[in-house]
Amino acid sequence: MIAAAFRCIAGAALMLAVVFGSASAQDRPHERRNQPGQFDFYVLSLSWSPSFCRDSEERGRNGGIQCSGRPYSFVVHGLWPQYERGFPRDCQVPAPRLNRNIMTSMLDLMPAPGLVFHEWDNHGTCSGLGPQAYFDLVRKARATVKIPEVYTSPSKTLVVTPDEVEQAFVKANPGLTREAIAVTCGSTRLSEVRICLGKDLRFRDCAEVNHNACRRNKLNMPPVRGG
Repeated sequence: MIAAAFRCIAGAALMLAVVFGSASAQDRPHERRNQPGQFDFYVLSLSWSPSFCRDSEERGRNGGIQCSGRPYSFVVHGLWPQYERGFPRDCQVPAPRLNRNIMTSMLDLMPAPGLVFHEWDNHGTCSGLGPQAYFDLVRKARATVKIPEVYTSPSKTLVVTPDEVEQAFVKANPGLTREAIAVTCGSTRLSEVRICLGKDLRFRDCAEVNHNACRRNKLNMPPVRGG
């Protein structure tokens, strides 16, 4: 009976070890949550500036530099570190101060000072890079993506489907697949095109980002201002 009891205790101990060992293995991915440099890939988010400006007007807000009449089309919203599921955010609080000269150097791609500061605090701090290296990477990531000619400077509102926009980007960018791009939308307007890039800035698939794409049949793309 003593031997049987011992075997029972040993078996229970083994089961506990398996359970806690399994739980520990499952918890390991969470150990890197919001740790600088600990992520899987980037999302380059390109915002359709005319939609942003129309939305701002309708809400009685000042859209800032990009809505002042200059011909902005797609502008960079951000370069976001991502996990395969979810994303890190605010990885250093308070964030290291962003030099104003770095901010002004990015206004050709991200025409809103507040946006540049915001993106550094919320997303850049998760990259594991310093401010200059991060924004150099933003510029390099933007340079990897070619905007389809039809969307560079439309003079009238375009009526499109998300599939059409995705296909146009895929056609213009060799190596980009439909599984690596997602179109987002507001009520009736195209908001953003989001493109997934590895840490080496090569196009890569991203199931969760793609799953959250806009499902509307038709979207408006207001014309570029001042073009």
